[in-house]
Amino acid sequence: DSAKNGFSFKGIKDYLECYRSGKLTPSQVARNIIAMLEDCDKSTPPLRAIVQWDQEQIMLMAEASTTRYRNKCTLSCLDGIPVCLKEEFKVVPYHHRVGTVYLGTEPETEDATVAKKLREAGAIIIGVSNMHELGTGTTGCNPNRYHKIPRNPYNPNHFTGGSSSGSAAAVAAGLCPVAIGTDGGGSVRIPASFCGVVGLKGTFGRISCHGSLPLSYSTVSVGPICTSVADAAIVYSILAEPDLLYPYGLKQPKATLSDMCAPDLKGLKLGVDWTFFKACDAEVLSACEKAVKHLQSLGASVVEVSLPEVEEARVAHVICILSEMRDFLQPDFNKHFHEMNLETRASLALASQFTALDYIKANRQRTRTMRFLQEIFSTVNCILTPAVPCTAPRIYESDLLTGSSDMSFTVRSMRFMQLGNFTGIPGLVVPIGYSTAGLPISLQVMAKWWDEAVLLRIGLKLEQFRDQTKKPSIYYDILA
Repeated sequence: DSAKNGFSFKGIKDYLECYRSGKLTPSQVARNIIAMLEDCDKSTPPLRAIVQWDQEQIMLMAEASTTRYRNKCTLSCLDGIPVCLKEEFKVVPYHHRVGTVYLGTEPETEDATVAKKLREAGAIIIGVSNMHELGTGTTGCNPNRYHKIPRNPYNPNHFTGGSSSGSAAAVAAGLCPVAIGTDGGGSVRIPASFCGVVGLKGTFGRISCHGSLPLSYSTVSVGPICTSVADAAIVYSILAEPDLLYPYGLKQPKATLSDMCAPDLKGLKLGVDWTFFKACDAEVLSACEKAVKHLQSLGASVVEVSLPEVEEARVAHVICILSEMRDFLQPDFNKHFHEMNLETRASLALASQFTALDYIKANRQRTRTMRFLQEIFSTVNCILTPAVPCTAPRIYESDLLTGSSDMSFTVRSMRFMQLGNFTGIPGLVVPIGYSTAGLPISLQVMAKWWDEAVLLRIGLKLEQFRDQTKKPSIYYDILA
């Protein structure tokens, strides 16, 4: 329950209350969404959160859900809930463009596993969301003709973050309470942080990647972006399970939400490497330190830990993710070079400078870093860091035409993210406040492999720290 004064995002619970009380039906909600999607496309500047949608498809799913509510035979607590999926996933009948102009020339005929599971749960897929071209950046800047630049609902002159840019913008703007993204270098957690919503990156292999473009097979995890931690837990519990079509997750332990709703955090040890933690802007640091004190006040103890070889791990992560993307995109790089955004070309050209030796050394570093983490997690339940060292950067006029390529920003924005992608541990980002300019600030919690339950437990308590939720300047109240 987050019944606080002032503004609060509409979450799964609000939709379910409307449906169960008969105040609104999924069909009425779908009509509202269609009207809002038309409005977003016409607004100045356009929001560009959802880049492909189909009125007929939305209404078909909504009408089926309305019938189930009438007959009291709903499929799950996602029945009738509007969701969108990043364009990296195959979703029938949309084009699987993955942020490019050259992929997905024909409409898809088969769903990715996550899209299939959401349909089976009765969710209304409102379309596919914008993304950074081929997931190669952290701003969300994509100037090509199909995508354009998604706007941050808290300030449309700022970026959303990437690469799951449209997913975070859609949730923050109220178009849907749930969106699905992928995260190979912070691509769920960075945009969730910049747009002031919750983002969960599952353990590597926890949620099936089948049916998403396999850009980097060793670093990418799937996860939900939601308006609240409780909603992230609901979506996680529906999507997290082995999939025969995705071998990496076959041996996973059963996903649980054990102790998630415990009244306090007594007995939990929160690890903080203060030197690492403090490498961020002053405003971000101040908010994050206060949030850590809040968790302490609920009975958790803060334990100083030392994360060894952080710089080595960060460099090794970049070598791994870029080498794997360069390998997978080799044919595209040769054949579609001139159709790619300038930034994508530069990133892939840089990636071609890495050698097999670099890749092997980077993976040896991965083994070392995983070992260090095993030791750290034998003494603490989680590791806390700020989510991103800064708030969402400004959009400049030139970005709209030629895109944006700022390597120092890319490197900086991934600072606290890479450990999770490099070693496969899960991470959760929760908004904890705002900068003086009104842009969201978030804290990140990371836990040992397969222990998403402890992240969600801490996340629920972290949400209580934020004394108010500011209303985004672009916000659609679908239930009004």
